[in-house]
Amino acid sequence: MTASFANETFTDLRGEWTLTSVEGDHSTTIEIPGDVHTALRQAGIIPDPYFGRNEIDVQWVAHRDWIIERHFHIDDADAEWYLDVEYLDTVAVIFVNDVPVLSADSCFRRYRPDVSKALQPGDNSIRIHFHSSIKAGADRQAAQPFYVPYHPGNSPIPHGNMLRKPQCHFGWDWNIAIAPLGLYGNIALRRLDTARIEHVSTSQHHLDGGVELHVEVTLHAAYAASVPVHLSLDGERLRLDCGLNAGETVLRHVFFVEKPNLWWPAGSGEQSLSTLTVELPDEIVTKQIGFRTIELLTDKDEAGSRFAFRVNGREIFCRGANWIPADALHSLSSREKTEDLLSSAVEAHMNMIRVWGGGFYEADWFYDLCDRLGLMVWQDFMFACNLYPCTDDFLDNVEHEVSYQVKRLSSHPSIALWCGDNELVGALNWFEESRNNRDRYLVAYDRLNRTIENALKAAAPSALWWPSSPASGYLDYGDAWHADGSGDMHYWSVWHENKSFDNYRSVKPRFCSEFGFQSYTSMPVIKTYADEKDMNISSPVIELHQKNAGGNERIAGTMFRYFRFPKDFESFVYISQVQQALAIKTAVEYWRSLKPHCMGTLYWQLNDTWPVASWSSLDYGGSWKALHYAARRFFQPVTVSAIPSGEGSTVRFAMVNDMAEEVDIDMNIFALSTDGTRTPLKSASGTCGPDAATDMTEIDLSQLAEGTLLSWNFIASNGMTGEGHHVLETYKALELQPSGLEQHVKALSDGQFEIEISARGLALFVMIEADIPGRYSDNLFDLAAGETRRIVFSARDKDFPLHPTFKIFDLFSSQSQG
Repeated sequence: MTASFANETFTDLRGEWTLTSVEGDHSTTIEIPGDVHTALRQAGIIPDPYFGRNEIDVQWVAHRDWIIERHFHIDDADAEWYLDVEYLDTVAVIFVNDVPVLSADSCFRRYRPDVSKALQPGDNSIRIHFHSSIKAGADRQAAQPFYVPYHPGNSPIPHGNMLRKPQCHFGWDWNIAIAPLGLYGNIALRRLDTARIEHVSTSQHHLDGGVELHVEVTLHAAYAASVPVHLSLDGERLRLDCGLNAGETVLRHVFFVEKPNLWWPAGSGEQSLSTLTVELPDEIVTKQIGFRTIELLTDKDEAGSRFAFRVNGREIFCRGANWIPADALHSLSSREKTEDLLSSAVEAHMNMIRVWGGGFYEADWFYDLCDRLGLMVWQDFMFACNLYPCTDDFLDNVEHEVSYQVKRLSSHPSIALWCGDNELVGALNWFEESRNNRDRYLVAYDRLNRTIENALKAAAPSALWWPSSPASGYLDYGDAWHADGSGDMHYWSVWHENKSFDNYRSVKPRFCSEFGFQSYTSMPVIKTYADEKDMNISSPVIELHQKNAGGNERIAGTMFRYFRFPKDFESFVYISQVQQALAIKTAVEYWRSLKPHCMGTLYWQLNDTWPVASWSSLDYGGSWKALHYAARRFFQPVTVSAIPSGEGSTVRFAMVNDMAEEVDIDMNIFALSTDGTRTPLKSASGTCGPDAATDMTEIDLSQLAEGTLLSWNFIASNGMTGEGHHVLETYKALELQPSGLEQHVKALSDGQFEIEISARGLALFVMIEADIPGRYSDNLFDLAAGETRRIVFSARDKDFPLHPTFKIFDLFSSQSQG
């Protein structure tokens, strides 16, 4: 939703403010929207929190109270004026001319206090006093009728669960822990002449031959009045004269649209969009509308119960990842950076992202982007991995939060599902207090969950609701981390329980909404926070940039299970990314082959909030890690997956088709020797029906000589292609020979370079890395002896003055051969 106002009724208060510590020992300027830490860093008061071990040195900032202030001019001080404030983080008091006009305690609500009595003609001041979230959390914990636990492994800064603020601000197993604060949205002074628009929400009723678009406009007036309201939908414009009472008045209208073009998820059709406009004499609100139906199918079957989305009458297999905030510090994020991240998701054939419950409800433009890109959004409410209060004041705050966010966002066609929380049911088993008194904490959870559900249904009765993630069903408080028959599943046994990649094939999720495996962030990113002396996985800097307890040991331990010892630090980083890609590929390819039993895989996670070792497929800054290049292959709508049998004696090849039309697939299968020679084994053809998965052929691995790999390639009738290989044992068991890789680089236009890579032997997992940010047309591929591949590198900065240096990795050259 976007809003515009007549100039004489609107004073924009964004821009430069002064920032001062309450003690008065630090003072600088701050750009609003913005955060305190970034302002202090830009002023040289604190070092870059992301570099080295500076996270430790900036902890004092969040223990302080901070004040921001500015002046503004107003002539008509006798009118009705209100402040309009969004994303105020978090416990803060706003003063106008030293008069307190708002006491806020939620980052997730919009505040609109009447400030008329505080204004004066001419110069006015506005001051915001931010209270330390750390102290506020401790005070609120002390006021609870019983202790409410938080997860110290995720949140080294305590008591964040007491506050309606992004939970990852207090740390997470991938996030810096500095408890930022600031104001991240709009702040404006607005005159209330007659009425203002509080909410515009819509619902759709699809009929034979058309759609009824039900529009509900909530208006607020200071006094009883009459106001003309214009409603427009794609050129159809009408005027309604509305009589208002003091307070809120709801205006309803129904548009009928004959045979509309439908909105489809990416890869399933067009993202047709319409424009809805609501106009008052001095205010205009515009919303983006997409006509579509969506259902969540949870009917029972032999395995338990389904979990599948049906859009416009067609079941859609959901391919995607989990979204976390674009940056740990708001001032370092931008619409352009976020659009790049979301575009990368679509380029990897994703059609859904899950906005995880420990971050933000994102800005309106974020969901506009998802609408245009065709990314369905699984939207969590902002509760994650902790227990939460159930006092009346806390639940009242939550009810206002849910009502506002749902009315703000529910009209977006990208919004597919509203989910109550992330892992709160499991959290009941994580703390001694809740294990010893489960009834008390289960009732507290139920009060919170019912508050969220009731507020959602009041704001958007037709919205899809799922109580928690993971959950086996409504009012089912079972173990959805290991039970795979119903609902959505979080499967973490491979990472957290250190099981083999093959273990992904031991479960058959109906919909896996979280699973992941870590890698190190890429070398160019590591060099932004670590000096040369720190390039060791056990160095204090590298360890500080690993937030999951035991994460570095688990990466290393898994590596030694599958690979030979890396020859140096950068090879360690490279192989960590290769094994991450292998882990997620193993899971996705198997689970996709199970459709329609399984109808969704959302891996953890798409992006990073700062430069850190994590489960992401995109580096901090948006560059693609090995996993993202692999995801573009394993999420391709038409693909062939190699699934080994349980005993490892055969490999079956499964055709997977997420398209609405059947496809014919031809494939060739080879024995691949370690000197890079391919020997044909078998050719196969098959037809895969629409939205289906079926087996094509099978290979008996006993026909392969010892130390030989299985390889294949395929082409589908719709033009999609693919290739792959399968190792019978482990990569460390292969007696690889020198690959003889050579590269030739040619500069093209507009910051593009062509890299021609050839191999004299077998080159597995060829990975190109430049010393400047950019994108490759392909990466993480294999070359047999005598093969050549041309890759185009597109620099992010088209005007970069220097010729980039490219380094080529492959498995042989990265492993110690001694």
